[in-house]
Amino acid sequence: MASSMVTLTSLVVLCLVLATPLANAAQSCGQVQLTVAPCIGYLRRPGPSVPAACCNGVRTVFNLAKTVSDRQANCRCLKSTSLSLPGLNLPALGSLPGKCGVNVPYKVSPTIDCNKVT
Repeated sequence: MASSMVTLTSLVVLCLVLATPLANAAQSCGQVQLTVAPCIGYLRRPGPSVPAACCNGVRTVFNLAKTVSDRQANCRCLKSTSLSLPGLNLPALGSLPGKCGVNVPYKVSPTIDCNKVT
């Protein structure tokens, strides 16, 4: 019984150690894209309100970007994604964070210079 408890405790500690860098790592562009994917319909045909799933994704992406490097990587991802998706309403894209209650110190657009994002 004691050895199984030690094994279980060791396994839990190992999982925590391995998970910590992942929790602190920046999101990959694929993760960012999946997180904000519920916004695509709205950005192609903006309506009176932004879907909750979209705003949840926007908040998640911006809340997980803790460093300047993270924010610049997200900016580059969102910029390249917006360039690859035809039919996006660019004014809706630029105003999306604000409509979701997210204070972003730059306007999301396909022309943004992500190196200036702080």
